Amino acid sequence: MEILQEAEVFEKAKMTNMSNSDRVTASREAKRLVLAINKIYKKTKEATLMDIMKRLTTKKKRIDIRLKGRPNP
Repeated sequence: MEILQEAEVFEKAKMTNMSNSDRVTASREAKRLVLAINKIYKKTKEATLMDIMKRLTTKKKRIDIRLKGRPNP
């Protein structure tokens, strides 16, 4: 499954010294990967796929926080 290999590469990629356009691209890539893995998960219900989606989602959230800024309480 090449989508899982793409997810692994994305997960291991360093996210330091990124421009805003790089962050936007990374955020969209993470969303694409999560949605693609979700289609597979719906059919197979494998727990490992859910774990991968959770890790990608947390990385996407970190990227989005850097894009939008931290919310003030």
